[in-house]
Amino acid sequence: MRPAEQKIDLAYVTVAAELLQRSLDAQFDNDFDEAGRFKKKRVKDREYWYYAAPAGTQTQTHEKYVGPVADPEITHRVEDFKTLKDDYSARRKLVSTLTREARLYAPLPAIGNILEALWKAGVFRLRACLVGTIAYQNYGSVLGYRLNDFVQTGDIDIAQFHAVSVSVEDSIPPLLDVLRQVDPKFRSMPNLNDHEGTTKFATRELRVEFLTPHQGSDDRAGHPIPLPALGGAAGEPLRFMEFLIHRPIRAVVLHKGGIPVLLPQPARYAVHKLIVAARRPAGEGKDMKDLRQAHWLARALRETGRGHDFAEAYEDAVGSGPSWREALKQSRQRMEALGMTEVEKTLAAGGR
Repeated sequence: MRPAEQKIDLAYVTVAAELLQRSLDAQFDNDFDEAGRFKKKRVKDREYWYYAAPAGTQTQTHEKYVGPVADPEITHRVEDFKTLKDDYSARRKLVSTLTREARLYAPLPAIGNILEALWKAGVFRLRACLVGTIAYQNYGSVLGYRLNDFVQTGDIDIAQFHAVSVSVEDSIPPLLDVLRQVDPKFRSMPNLNDHEGTTKFATRELRVEFLTPHQGSDDRAGHPIPLPALGGAAGEPLRFMEFLIHRPIRAVVLHKGGIPVLLPQPARYAVHKLIVAARRPAGEGKDMKDLRQAHWLARALRETGRGHDFAEAYEDAVGSGPSWREALKQSRQRMEALGMTEVEKTLAAGGR
């Protein structure tokens, strides 16, 4: 795909910005999915409101009792929901425009449904950040650019600072309950230090893992760190994570009516991939995936006029210590040997 084909038209950039704003502004009813519908039923001589869940949910064959039509508070709530549903339909059209016409990435429905459940539970409101390949795949609407190297994955990685998780003094419902609303097969994945908290939840096809920066001594490596805001989940502590999730950005996942999430800054994501690639075991393939993502993001940043962001993030990492500098050096040398030149071009364009 040539560069001219990877930038999306300015009109689609505007659509993406409008969708993000609408998704952030939308007020969702905590009791009823906005994709469902309310209807009246006459029982004997009175009318009642009932709610029908959307197709594809566990409760789609059941109708939920809402209340009598004669109750003004209930009817007003239904009417407000109707207004919200109109906006939801409009947002779905915007999502369709971006995925079908602009050809931006849409997640697998199962992944999208999990992200939607996590969002509605409050995960992103409580400043947790979507990281990993799912984050990379959703930078298209942020940058106005069709990224390469898409591989479908069933892994969802979410990171949060421990200090943030403590300071918000709030929590989502039990994490496993949230996930089981989407798929009852979700279960906690045991680990050697399970008594310190669960970091992974999975079905046979899907996995949700929680991460947090490792900023203590090395003897705490591998010991989960409680994240009290996240419904009983704990985070696996990882080096360099604090760099990745520093000052995340708001973005929208192109699923249903749009799902507002937090993502790492794309420049930091690319630089972080350079660092972790050098620390991966050789031959497992993950190191090459890291380098490819850094390669394509660097190009996207340069071609959309954001090369200076990459250069600034790179300088920030360089100033973080000798182990950081060595990892960056190793990855750049390896990319040069492989003919992957976008990082060098973007650093040069960004003034380094």
